[in-house]
Amino acid sequence: QVQLVESGGGLVQAGGSLRVSCAASGRTFSPSAMGWFRQAPGKEREFVAAIGWSRGTTLYADSVKGRFTISRDKAKNTMYLQMNTLKSEDTAVYYCSGKSQGTTIPMLVHPSEYDYWGQGTQVTVSS
Repeated sequence: QVQLVESGGGLVQAGGSLRVSCAASGRTFSPSAMGWFRQAPGKEREFVAAIGWSRGTTLYADSVKGRFTISRDKAKNTMYLQMNTLKSEDTAVYYCSGKSQGTTIPMLVHPSEYDYWGQGTQVTVSS
């Protein structure tokens, strides 16, 4: 059983930066990939970024490309999302997710591709 715990969310002004983390635990943790999604009130969960766990290949949503950076520390079983130049439309609950095995990078935009999820962390950007 794998558990994911997000942290680092909070309130930040527009134009500011924030880094959220996702710590994984569990003896079976050996993902093929992990991702970040977000969900704003009244909206569907949307893809933000993903990373192949072994090689570090990354994929970003167009809306965050150039502003957000996904990374991972394999030794710490932790994934990060560095968010810069934040906008009010980035306000959402941010969820991390993991894929146990298989997949291809393009498929990682789909929430259904993932096997486990964290509980989410709130990010609020004030304008």
